[in-house]
Amino acid sequence: MGEVYRAYDPSMHREVAIKVLPAAFSADKERLARFEQEAQAAGALNHPNILVIHHIDTHDGAPYIVSELLEGETLRERMGGVALSQRKAIDYALQIAHGLSAAHQKAIIHRDLKPENLFVTKDGRVKILDFGLAKLSGAGDGTKPQTEIPTRRVNTDPGVVMGTIGYMSPEQLRGKPADHRSDIFSFGAILYEMLSGRRAFRGESTADTMSAILREDPPDLSGTNRNINPALERVVNHCLEKSPEERFNSAGDLAFAIEALSGSAGTSDAAETILSALPAAKRKPHNWLAWAIAGIFLISTSVLAVLYFRRSAAPELPVRFVIAMPEDTTEVSNPIICPDGRMIAFIGMHDGKRYLYTRQLGSVETQRLAGTEDAYSPFWSPDNRYLAFFSNNKLKKIEASGGPPQTLCDAPSGAGGTWNREGIILISLDTRGIHRVSAAGGAPTPVLGLDPSRKEVALAWPVFLPDGRHFIYQSWTGASDASAIMATAIDGGERKLLIKADSSALYVAPGYLLFARDSTLMAQPFDAAQLKVTGDPFPAVEGVTYVSANSYSSVSVSENGAMVYLGGRTASRQLTWFDRTGKNVATTGSPGEYNDIVLSPDAKRLALQQINVGGATDIWLMDLTRGTSSRFTFSSNYDDNPVWSPDGSQIVFASNAESSFGLSKKVSSGTGSEEVIVKSTGPQEAYDWSRDGRFLLFTDFGEKTDADLWVLPMSGDGKAYPLLQTEFIEHYGQFSPDGRWFAYTSNESGKFEIYVRSFSQSGGQWLISTGGGSQPRWRSDGKELFYIAPDKTLMAVGINAGSTFEMTTPTALFKTQVSSYNAPNRYVVSPDGQRFLINCPAGEVNRTPITVALNWVNGLKK
Repeated sequence: MGEVYRAYDPSMHREVAIKVLPAAFSADKERLARFEQEAQAAGALNHPNILVIHHIDTHDGAPYIVSELLEGETLRERMGGVALSQRKAIDYALQIAHGLSAAHQKAIIHRDLKPENLFVTKDGRVKILDFGLAKLSGAGDGTKPQTEIPTRRVNTDPGVVMGTIGYMSPEQLRGKPADHRSDIFSFGAILYEMLSGRRAFRGESTADTMSAILREDPPDLSGTNRNINPALERVVNHCLEKSPEERFNSAGDLAFAIEALSGSAGTSDAAETILSALPAAKRKPHNWLAWAIAGIFLISTSVLAVLYFRRSAAPELPVRFVIAMPEDTTEVSNPIICPDGRMIAFIGMHDGKRYLYTRQLGSVETQRLAGTEDAYSPFWSPDNRYLAFFSNNKLKKIEASGGPPQTLCDAPSGAGGTWNREGIILISLDTRGIHRVSAAGGAPTPVLGLDPSRKEVALAWPVFLPDGRHFIYQSWTGASDASAIMATAIDGGERKLLIKADSSALYVAPGYLLFARDSTLMAQPFDAAQLKVTGDPFPAVEGVTYVSANSYSSVSVSENGAMVYLGGRTASRQLTWFDRTGKNVATTGSPGEYNDIVLSPDAKRLALQQINVGGATDIWLMDLTRGTSSRFTFSSNYDDNPVWSPDGSQIVFASNAESSFGLSKKVSSGTGSEEVIVKSTGPQEAYDWSRDGRFLLFTDFGEKTDADLWVLPMSGDGKAYPLLQTEFIEHYGQFSPDGRWFAYTSNESGKFEIYVRSFSQSGGQWLISTGGGSQPRWRSDGKELFYIAPDKTLMAVGINAGSTFEMTTPTALFKTQVSSYNAPNRYVVSPDGQRFLINCPAGEVNRTPITVALNWVNGLKK
């Protein structure tokens, strides 16, 4: 179907694969458009078992695809004409089923699943290749033997045959419409071949093979391998039913059946009993099959739960199974398991808002907790009764069974929490360190501040150790090689460095620290009494979601050896232009791990913060006309919040490269070195440069007054002074175009709102937002002010600032997909106020199911 090249992408600093298709395929414009539509849909998939597509385009008339680069071999090469071990076949089959399920949930059908389109990486991960390419394939010429025939397009009556002979479903051969169940048939043929070493359907000619698929069953697997699990053979046979209605109803159901076979002997016997009924489905209506699958799910989950909670004296074997996300959610994140391991909670997106959900492990029922809108970073009480969570700059708690939530304290920028048996809660307030608050509520008090000697930018993800006095936390410096997992006591004492890692961390009995290296969960032996790590870290779980933006690994453990985690990777961000109605106008640049985006004065360039591999950040510049990017800063630390000079010749940004903290300045052409213009012992964030070039507006995070707005004169003695210094948080300041006013965000009312003040300090103060707001932006003529509401809606307010300051009622423009409403620089406004560049998710949100692992520590011991 084309040639594949190994290549290097300088804009993203990664190796990629480029698949170039023959130019003749672009001659049929309708056909090419159909291919591009399907390939783009496949590119939107975000799953660890599907090839990641980065870009699709044409060059000199030839279509090409840029994808991730894989090291390994195809499944065809891996099998080498012989059967795989049953354990390995089940492992590969489960990964393929999970990938198919993710694609089918988005209505994307492969149509050409075969061993050549399945790739096994060097670390044992299976990737599904070439989604959407079947429709682009040309007809075979009949001169090649069957083993060499690529995807074929054969004109038939009444339809078109699409697929590869030997792995095609009966309905494909008949030219009938093929849905997701055709992929399940192809899957069955592949699994049969992995277990037997021979093809399920193979004749002397193409016609004989097609006849076998339509009319014959393959030889019994047990005839060639007496050790084959009968339940596994029934799974294969159920996939290979001639009628689509008699196969598994979904790839998710198929994955669950295979998952049951990969557990302990008890669960395997249960699966054997349940699956023994599958052949009878041929004589039952389709609705019976749906209820049977639901019953399988309930019975198997209950069996697994009973096996787990019936704690026998002998060590129990590790067991894994998945929990599908609720039907009313579009995204799942932050799965956490309660201390006794009987219930899980997670964040689900429902109608554009995040809610807390709970579910008993022995049940199929999921409960959405009312009153938990915009929840994030939940954690359990030690008695399993309550869930604490952050929402709208507050720390709250709610009973896991439901009920009204209770506000415990103010908690802006919360980054994790932990709760001990003495009723003490520790929470991270990000750049303001770790604080404690009573589980009954009250004002938070500092426990641990930033350590200037380590150039710490934030402290995050505290976790109590078993004694309830010591805790571990992440010391984040913005540099992957300096960030670390630390330990200390709640009542003070030495801060002890345990492991250098840019990750959240967990403790699990009888003595391991868990932390992430990208998507691999690592385990290292740890003595919690001595606060001492021993031995070397080793991989515990592969394919766990790791969020590089906040160094969070999406995994949770209970006190009795149960784990839940979210598989796959989070989506990158895509910069997208919208008009005032919310219509998607265009995208700019390639997807990437972006945070801050700031428009140059001439609106031709963009300064943006990009998260590098390992968590360090740099400032990059993007040419908006060409969509190309170039790196602007090159430190291994933390660079953030770029600000353009009025003439676009210079950029100021926050950095901790030269000193503990400070603001640096550099020529925007990239030439020359950086100049430190402000030094500080605490974090600082630059926000705006007045149009006359005289003043720089920034925030200083003081120890006593939290975040305050400061001004740095850009001429004269250049001595910074406070502009707004109170006990509240004031940040995200923006000068009006004429320099007479400044807009900013403050929580003086109890929640973050947008205010405007006179820069001369002689005037009053005006509340701009209603119901909360952040990230103010002026139109270039000063006649309109924009901001983001707590529900991420972009708001517009008319401004008339003559001898007096007047404003209109805020008007909602459209709902955005910014990562957080109360974060700096997540959108920009065109000079005329008619277009908005939004930092949006790239592709679809993560619909990966939650994985539950029981007794997994027993596997580590072995």
